[in-house]
Amino acid sequence: MRFHTRKWVKPEDLNANGTLFGGKLLAWIDEEAALYAIIQLENQRVVTKYMSEINFTSSAKTGDIIEIGMLATHFGKTSLELTCEVRNKMTRETIIQVEKIIMVNLGEDGKPLPHGKTEIEFVRDRLK
Repeated sequence: MRFHTRKWVKPEDLNANGTLFGGKLLAWIDEEAALYAIIQLENQRVVTKYMSEINFTSSAKTGDIIEIGMLATHFGKTSLELTCEVRNKMTRETIIQVEKIIMVNLGEDGKPLPHGKTEIEFVRDRLK
C-alpha cells in the first residue's frame, strides 16, 4: 500500500470530543479514492459506488499528521476496487481501515464505461 497523501489535523477538523471528526476523515478518504481512480483509469469522470464497513481503531487530535494509503485490489469492467488505511504518520498507528471502496468509470453520458485496465500503472511508466 502506498501512502501518498498527508493531512495535518487542525482545530476545525475536530468533533465535540476534541478528536478528528469521522465525517471529515471519510471525506478525505473519498477524495483520495477518487484521485487514485482518476489517475489509474485516466478519466476524470469517476464516482464512488460503494464503501464497505469502516473500522476506527484509534483517533487523531490537533497537530497530528495523518497519511492516507490506497491500494487497487481488483479491476472490474467499469470499476476499480480499492482498500484504504489511514494512519498516524509519526507513530504508524492505524486510525481507520476501509476494506473495500468501489469506484466506477463513467462516460460523457454519465453511464458506466469500460476502462480496459487490468493492473496498477504508474504515471512514470506511461511517459516512457
